[in-house]
Amino acid sequence: MDRNTGIDSSRRRGWPGAWVRLGWLCAVVLALALLAAYRHATLGQELERESAALHAEASQRADQHDAHLTGLSAIAQSLSLRQPGPLGDVAATIMQFYPRIDQIMVVPLDPAEPAFSTGPLPPDLADTLRIAARSSTGHAALLFVPARPGHYLMVKRSPNNDAARYAVALSVDGERLLASSSPFWSGSGVARRLSMPDGAVIFGPPDLPAGAHFSRNLGSASQPLLLETAMSVTWRDLLPMPQALATIAGASLLYLAAVAMGRERSRARAAERRAALSDLDARLTHASRVNAMGEMAGGMTHELTQPLTAILAQGQAGRRLLAANNLPPLAGVLDDVVAQARRASAILDRLRNWSRPQPAAIAPSDLRMALGNVEALLAAETARRTVALEVHAPSQPVVVMADAVEMEQVIFNLIRNALEALADAPEKRISVRLDTDGETALLEVRDTGPGVPAELLPRLFTPFTTSRADGTGLGLALSQRLVERVGGEIVYVQPPHGALFRVTLPLAKGGPAR
Repeated sequence: MDRNTGIDSSRRRGWPGAWVRLGWLCAVVLALALLAAYRHATLGQELERESAALHAEASQRADQHDAHLTGLSAIAQSLSLRQPGPLGDVAATIMQFYPRIDQIMVVPLDPAEPAFSTGPLPPDLADTLRIAARSSTGHAALLFVPARPGHYLMVKRSPNNDAARYAVALSVDGERLLASSSPFWSGSGVARRLSMPDGAVIFGPPDLPAGAHFSRNLGSASQPLLLETAMSVTWRDLLPMPQALATIAGASLLYLAAVAMGRERSRARAAERRAALSDLDARLTHASRVNAMGEMAGGMTHELTQPLTAILAQGQAGRRLLAANNLPPLAGVLDDVVAQARRASAILDRLRNWSRPQPAAIAPSDLRMALGNVEALLAAETARRTVALEVHAPSQPVVVMADAVEMEQVIFNLIRNALEALADAPEKRISVRLDTDGETALLEVRDTGPGVPAELLPRLFTPFTTSRADGTGLGLALSQRLVERVGGEIVYVQPPHGALFRVTLPLAKGGPAR
């Protein structure tokens, strides 16, 4: 996990606005894409629904042709074609009520006999009908005659056996077979096509428009013609202007509402984070002051014990001398000196005991969390000083048995000292690395400052030792005591450039980390 919190924040000031605009654009594009997908599915469903209705209607019409052929065949067998009056009346009635049948033909298989037709009957067409009837196996034959574009012929032998005498045929208009009262088929971009089983186009364009398609054979056993429909779909169809504008407005409102909610949530989280950091800062400050008082009391006791001991010894010696000369007034004065010296020593002892930090709550603590808290706490300071703070920590917890606040104080002291050391450095960079080595946690704080002066190295961890005019000299001494309290060690390693402090702590044997 590599993070750099020392980047100049001014380079990121324009990001939020740009990201909001980019997010809005993505939201609008996504909404329009969903509208286009919905419209495409809706148009496809409409084509499917209308085509299915047309297919059912055309299949029903085609089934009627079989009945017409059967009736015409019976009439032809009972009458002579030399007197076609009744046959002509029936044919006229069929064509009147079924306008898609625009010609009826009854052709004798013997070319010498006269033929019946409601329209022109060229000799080659009559021969084609005879050939179809003679090759019939009992089923009606379908013929496509290029000379009659837009039509197909349905031919049946009469009677329907090997003793057939006639070829009975209907000429069917493919366009009228597919006629529909639905306004859908009069719309632009919609096409219908009717084809023979062998693929010859009876009615419709040779190429259907790209877009939604429908394809199904008619449900007539004698006329399994292929019905195909298609509808071209353009961007104007997918994104109608009113719906597109409404979609853009709706997507914009939803996105702005989401952004507002996100910002409010971010502000709430930031406020919680600031409160947590403030509490952490207060705890660190309190712990630092209490421990600093302990160190100060220890240093003062150490410094004052020798003179107080000397005063006590001199007072006792003077008392003995005076006692030998029998000078009671002077003995009383010396008694007071001794009493005051003892009293001063007791006061210092009580001060030291009072200011000594109480035993910390030792528990499993994840050093990564302590490091992250300190990094957040010092983020503003590092940015103000334009210092690049590089933090490297493993992805797995680094758990030690210690008080979390004390570990944060140790890390805080080390990084804070490094910040102070970089005040006049040409390169301002602090690298903090947390890792594990076997059963030991290893924390290193390295800076690019001038390093520790050689004359201070022997007393580096002694209280009141500092190279700064405003320094207390208690930070490193306090950090050493806190680290050693939990069985760890803190040392200074002299690198080629800068300063490097290394803290080692034993890893916890188990248990959840705080």
